[in-house]
Amino acid sequence: MPEIRVDPLTGLRTIVAAARADRPGGEPRAEPAAPLDAETDPFAEGHEDQTPPEVYAVRPGGGAPDSRGWTVRVVPNLYPALTREPEGEVPRDGRPELFHAEAALGDHEVIVNAPDPVTSLADLTADQVAAAMDVWRERMRAHGDASYVHLIVNERREGGASLPHTHAQLYALPFVPAQIARERERFGAYATRTMGGNLLQDLVQEEVRRRERIVAIDEEAVLMAPYGARVPYQLLLAPRVPRARFEDDGPTGAALLHDGLRRLGRQLGAMPPLNLWIRTAPRGAEHFCWRVDVMPRLTHFAGLELGAGVNLNIVAPERAAAQLRER
Repeated sequence: MPEIRVDPLTGLRTIVAAARADRPGGEPRAEPAAPLDAETDPFAEGHEDQTPPEVYAVRPGGGAPDSRGWTVRVVPNLYPALTREPEGEVPRDGRPELFHAEAALGDHEVIVNAPDPVTSLADLTADQVAAAMDVWRERMRAHGDASYVHLIVNERREGGASLPHTHAQLYALPFVPAQIARERERFGAYATRTMGGNLLQDLVQEEVRRRERIVAIDEEAVLMAPYGARVPYQLLLAPRVPRARFEDDGPTGAALLHDGLRRLGRQLGAMPPLNLWIRTAPRGAEHFCWRVDVMPRLTHFAGLELGAGVNLNIVAPERAAAQLRER
């Protein structure tokens, strides 16, 4: 029977209609990504002159900036959504209570996860993913004065990637987005109701006890299909020991994230287009815990999702977790 589930972390509602996956052609599958042409890849090693000058890089053997020999490289986005220095003033409207605008101040960086010409984090080694996540954390710390730092990975054009080479993007925002502020409030309200409990920590402990939505566990983190998953095969990675901010020292869960992505590719026949992001504590959060969200793009957002903000998930999280455990 279809269910309406409420995600305990976000408060968002999802209709889980698992029987729809049993209809002919209903089981989601992924098509392989097109091969990446290293000759035209601006993020490939040896093409450093095709990007803006780097702001950070890991070079185990040393070497000059914007040269070969790097393992992870950070450059400003060539087409930034945010700017450090506004050019002129934003026009003022006579009805500010209706039409508000301000300069989009902040930073927008690209983190090239590895020099390898591949399209997915899953195509790297676990050590390379760990190295990339260490740089994600370093760059989030570098923008600690922002109201919120949102780090994302878009894979393939269907996931919003304009370039196929695996990379992350960092947005240092001058505000806390409404969805993240809402999660901050839910963590705070839960702590009040439970006399100091951590919402994500308690959720992870209960999921581990039940086991039905757990995909894998290691010494650093827990990987699960979230109870209120919005899309088929959505994944959530959380640290075993709760920490508010991903950018603080401690485990990143890189090995388990890499393992989960590879399980996803095996289950679907190929790595799907996806969106991944780091959820870290926003400014003003007294109670929070970081996590990594992975949302494969196997179905289309249509009128229900876009018009009502309600997702329709045709693969029950319990089924997704069981399949991924077997992989």
